[in-house]
Amino acid sequence: MTTEAPRTSRLETRIAPDVLAVVRRAAEMQGRSVSDFVVAAAQEAAYRAIAEAQLIRLSLADQECFAAALLDPPVLPVGLARAAEAHARLVRGDA
Repeated sequence: MTTEAPRTSRLETRIAPDVLAVVRRAAEMQGRSVSDFVVAAAQEAAYRAIAEAQLIRLSLADQECFAAALLDPPVLPVGLARAAEAHARLVRGDA
């Protein structure tokens, strides 16, 4: 048995009659209220949108370039190498 969090916020929206009819039908088919159906669908869509936004997609050429850089990293410019060493000393506490 799952316990639902108390509902304390309200969401209002306008919806076209034909869309509402489809939503009502789908909610009835699942044995849910329209509100429960809409909240669940909105939550699922939100999680999916967040997951997709956090996913990095690369073309095949970009994947190959990324893998090549990992396997054979470029030589750091002198200034950047010194900065990386200074950072490593700071993190270790040697500074």
